[in-house]
Amino acid sequence: MAGGFISTSVGFRLLIALLPITTLAAPADSPPMETVVVQGTKITVQTTIDRKIYTVPDEAQSTLGTLSDLLNVIPSVDVDQDGAVSLRGDSNVLILVDGKPSAQFQGSKAGDNLQSISASEIERIEVLTTPPPQFKAEGSAGVINIITRKHTNKESASGSVTGSLGSGGRWLVGANGSYASRQFTASLNAGFREDFRKRTIESTVTGTDPATGEVLVSQDHEDQTIRRNIPSLGFSTEYTPNDRQTLGLSGSWLSRGGLRTYTQYNESTLESGVVTNSTRRLTSGHDPENDYDATLKFTQKFDKPGESLDLSVHGATSHQREHYDYVDDSYVPPEPTSYSNLSFTEDHGNTDASLDYVLPLPKSQKLSLGYAFEAQDYGFDNVGANVDPVTGEETIDPALTNQFRVRTRIHAIYLSEQGNNGPWSWLAGLRAEWTSTDATQITNNLTTTTHYADLFPSLHIDREMSDRSTIFFGASRRIVRPDPSDLNPYVDNEYPPNLNAGNPYLKPQLTDSLELGYGYEGPATSYGATGYYRHNTDSVTNVTEYLGNGETLTTKTNLPKNDSAGLEFTATGHLWPKLLYNLSGNAFYSQIDATALGFPGLRSTTGVNLKAKLDYRPTAADSAQITFSRTDKRLTPQGSVSAVNIVNLGYKHVLTPTLSGVVTVSDLFNGQHLQRTASDPTFTQVYERSVAGRVVWFGLTYTIGTAKKDKQPNFEYDTGAGQ
Repeated sequence: MAGGFISTSVGFRLLIALLPITTLAAPADSPPMETVVVQGTKITVQTTIDRKIYTVPDEAQSTLGTLSDLLNVIPSVDVDQDGAVSLRGDSNVLILVDGKPSAQFQGSKAGDNLQSISASEIERIEVLTTPPPQFKAEGSAGVINIITRKHTNKESASGSVTGSLGSGGRWLVGANGSYASRQFTASLNAGFREDFRKRTIESTVTGTDPATGEVLVSQDHEDQTIRRNIPSLGFSTEYTPNDRQTLGLSGSWLSRGGLRTYTQYNESTLESGVVTNSTRRLTSGHDPENDYDATLKFTQKFDKPGESLDLSVHGATSHQREHYDYVDDSYVPPEPTSYSNLSFTEDHGNTDASLDYVLPLPKSQKLSLGYAFEAQDYGFDNVGANVDPVTGEETIDPALTNQFRVRTRIHAIYLSEQGNNGPWSWLAGLRAEWTSTDATQITNNLTTTTHYADLFPSLHIDREMSDRSTIFFGASRRIVRPDPSDLNPYVDNEYPPNLNAGNPYLKPQLTDSLELGYGYEGPATSYGATGYYRHNTDSVTNVTEYLGNGETLTTKTNLPKNDSAGLEFTATGHLWPKLLYNLSGNAFYSQIDATALGFPGLRSTTGVNLKAKLDYRPTAADSAQITFSRTDKRLTPQGSVSAVNIVNLGYKHVLTPTLSGVVTVSDLFNGQHLQRTASDPTFTQVYERSVAGRVVWFGLTYTIGTAKKDKQPNFEYDTGAGQ
C-alpha cells in the first residue's frame, strides 16, 4: 500500500458534524455526571460514559492466578490456551498497562507473557469497546486498560507476603510494600513464579501430491514440555510538593524463560497404505525474554478548578533470545541421524510522549485536547545451522537465516467535548493520526514503505431513564495496523511441517463500530444488554496453502469484507442470601466475504459465548467460587475453530486478621482443547492443540504493617489520555 490514503465513511462524517453539541448545554446548577457502581462478588463493576471498570477483589483466583485468569471472568473478554485475547470475538484488542502500550504484549510471545503476570499485581481492568479520542485508535475490538496495583495507603506503611505451591512442581512467592506521607508515596513489589506446561499438537493434512497426483495423508504429532522461571519487579513513586503540581515515576521488569523440550513424529502414507515418509525430531532449547517499562508523568493544575496540563513520557522494550538444538531421525527413507540448531532474537521497542490539556467550560462542560507521538521499532534475526556429528563444526543454512527490521512513527492530535444536560450526558471527539512505516528485509534487500492518515471520530451518549436504569449509545472508528512480524515474508521453519510467513504488502484494517444498550443496576440485582455492529474493511486473516509432501504454508492477507454483530448481556444477583451469581454472554453473528481470495460466496456463523460464576460465602472468613466459560465455534475464511469450555474452582479462608489460606483448581476438566479446520480444492487440514491445563495451587498470604483504608480509585474519563 505504497503512497497514501484518507478515508471516512458517510455515517462517521455525520458524527463529526455532531461534535459541538452546544444545543445540549446544561444549566449552571445541573449536577455533575454520575457513575453507577455494581457491587458484585468477583469484580466490582463501575460504569462511566465510555467504559466499564472492573476492580479486582481479594479472593482466591486473584491471589494465586494470572492476568489471563482475571480477564477470562470479564464479560465478553476471552483468553485462549495460548494467551490470545479477544473482545466480543475479535482478537484485535489494544492492551494497555496503566494507559500505556507495553512491548511485552506485542510479538509472538505476547500470549505467554499474559499468562506469566500475577493477578495479585492488578488493581482493576478497564474495558472500552468504543474508546474516546484520548486513546490511540489502534484495535478494532477496543481497548483493555490494565491498571496495576500501587499498594499505597494514605499516611501509612504496609506490606504483604504470598507463598504458594502448585501441582507439577509449580510454585510462587511474592511480596509488596508501600509507604505514604502527605507529599510522597512509594510502592514496591517483587515476585517469582515457577510454571510448568505440557502441550500436544496434532495435524492431519490430506492433499494431492503435486508431483505424482496421488492423494497423500500426512500426520504430525508433537509433545511439548515447557518449564518457566518468571521473576518480576515493579515500583511507583509520586511527589506532590504543593496543591498544583504532581510528579510521578514508575517502572517494571519481568523476565521469562526456561527449558523447552519437544518430541515430534511425522508420517505420510498413500491411500494404499504405503508409508512414503516417517521421521522423528527431538528438540531442546531455551527462550529467555526480558521486558522493561518506565513512565514519567507531570501534572500542572491551574487557577481555574478542573483546568490541568499533563505531560507523559513512556518507554517499553522487550528482548527475546531463543536457541534450539535438533536431532533428526529419518526411518522412511532410512537416513543417518542429523543434527542442527536454530537461534533467533526478537526485539520490540516503544517510545511515546503525550501532552494533554483539559479546560472546564461553562454549564458543566469540559474540553480536552492533546498531542501524542509514538515510535515503534522491531528487529528480528534468525540463524540456522547444520552441525557435523563428528567434528561439531557448524555450517550456516541460508534458508534458515534472516534479518528483518520495521520502523513505525505515529503522530496524533485529538479534541473532545464532554458535558451533560439533565438526564443526558455526552462525550464526543475526533482524533487524527499520521502513520509512516518502513519494513526492510535485510537478507533479500527488500524495503516496503507506507504512509497513510485517517480521521477517527467517536461519540458517546447516555440517557438516564431513572435512578437505576440508563440507555446508552456509542460509536467509533478504529484501525488495526499489521503486527511488525506479519510484514516479514521470511518462511518460518520453527514448527515444520506447518510453516508460516508474513506479507509485506498488508494494508491496515479500518473498523466502524456502533452499539446501543440498556442497563439496570439495583441494590440486589443488576442486568444489562448491549447490541453492537462492526464493519471491517481490509481485515487481516490467515490463509493456508498446501505445498505437497505434507507441508502447509500459512500466510497473512487482507479480507475484503468482514461484518459482525451481536447481543452482549450480563446479570448479577442472589440465588439465596449467601450464594450469588454472575452471568454474562455474547450472542454473535459474523459474515465473511472471501470471494477475492478464491473461496466461493459469503460465509456466516452464529454462536453464544458464555460465562457464569457462583460465589458462596457461608461465613465472614470463608469464600468459595466456581466459574465456567465457553468460547463458541468461530468461522475462518477456510474453515472453523472449535468451541472451548473451561471450569475453575477457588476457596479462601481467613485464618487470622493477617493470615489467609487459598486453594485454587484451574481448568478442572482439562478443557483447553482447540481444533481448527482448513480446506481448499487441493487439501484438507485438521489441526488440534491441547494444553494440560488442570493445575492445583495451595497458598498463604501474610499481611504486615498498618492497614488504613485505601482511597477509592479515582476513575477519570481521561485515563490513558494521549495514547
